[in-house]
Amino acid sequence: MSGFEEWAKEATYPKNAEEKPEALPGVRLLELSPGHFGGMVAASVLGEFGAEVIKVEPPGGDPARSFAPEGITIAGTGLPFLSEARNRKFVTLSLETEEGRGIFRRLAATSDVVVETVGCTRMDSLGLGYEALSRENKALVYLTLSTYGAFGPDAGRRVTDSDILCQALSGVPYVTGDPEENGPGRDYQVPTRTGNWHGWFAQGLWGAFGVLVALAHRAATGKGQVVDVAGAEAMMKFVDYNITWMHTAGRERQRTGRFDPAVFPYTYIRCKDGYTFIAAYNNEAFESLMHIIGRPELANDPRFCTGPDRTRIENEKDLHAILEEWSGSRTAEEILREIEEYTSKKSGHGAAVVTGRVNRPLETLSEENWWERGCFSRVAGTVYGGLLLAAPPWKMSGTPPRIRSVCRKPGADNDEVYSTRLGMTGEEIISLHARGVL
Repeated sequence: MSGFEEWAKEATYPKNAEEKPEALPGVRLLELSPGHFGGMVAASVLGEFGAEVIKVEPPGGDPARSFAPEGITIAGTGLPFLSEARNRKFVTLSLETEEGRGIFRRLAATSDVVVETVGCTRMDSLGLGYEALSRENKALVYLTLSTYGAFGPDAGRRVTDSDILCQALSGVPYVTGDPEENGPGRDYQVPTRTGNWHGWFAQGLWGAFGVLVALAHRAATGKGQVVDVAGAEAMMKFVDYNITWMHTAGRERQRTGRFDPAVFPYTYIRCKDGYTFIAAYNNEAFESLMHIIGRPELANDPRFCTGPDRTRIENEKDLHAILEEWSGSRTAEEILREIEEYTSKKSGHGAAVVTGRVNRPLETLSEENWWERGCFSRVAGTVYGGLLLAAPPWKMSGTPPRIRSVCRKPGADNDEVYSTRLGMTGEEIISLHARGVL
């Protein structure tokens, strides 16, 4: 272990986070994101850095609590909600009542950030939009998340914001996955969504980023602002250079799957125990790779001798087949060792041959490297039992993020929040419960 590695582990080790300050102490966040994981992700990120998050649910609980893959729940709550509902206080409140809307306005007046996924039009109709709330709280940062955004020709469409719709509108599914070569004389394109809720997570992460920038501006000026993030637009950031390329070339990029129009080899190849990634980014690295697989003459093959030659789709397919002839009799670990042994004797561009096993999720979960880095956190002592959660990915030496608490039942913090933040008495809270406001 190098000197910096030793220092980094000591300085950023997640288990030492409790000994250090938080980045957002005193920041109060009000989350209203029924059935929407983008809002939950944004609030989770800010909560991990120390913001006090109050999640507002309807009296029956957030409908997202019922999202349950294969029907798997713990104490009646689905796993996705349990995974994301960290570092929060949970209150119930009916915005269908005037009393409930008044209580929300009072909470917003004492908050720094509001995160909402209900939609600007709906929030305005309830008297809870940014303009209404900012009249009482000029410093308010207001994050609104929706499919189409707060303005534009499609902004008024009454659609339920969903991950798969955000993905669909972004163009990402069209270029994701392998082409099916069963069309009439061409590769038949089948749109493929990413395997997780990428649209929601992209939306939430970009939203949290915008809130942090808005808080920095507020610290300098005292002024709040609106942060408007459209889920489809958030996903478009992951189309990267392809938008510019398609506009310049005047044609759509087709699905290439394991092939890449910009650099090759830059692909997954089958090996004895699954798949591994392999890349050689330049001519020198490609020559090294050809020596490693025992085919040095291919570095001078007209199909492969330059980058533009290697990225012609017919040549990529030929080269991919050649690589799999070599890799099919080796495990991913054996491939890694052979490449490391050869490149350790090279320097500069010739050493830029990269490989790594394509893990199944359970294999990722079992790797010592990620446990050593604190990528997973097991939280016990809750009504939901011991939960294994993905820990914050940031390792920071000064103000590290952390998981302070996990999911609780709807309204678990009603008494605390309404009494301490709004000064309600026990009798008032009981009365609001009885009338269906809480």
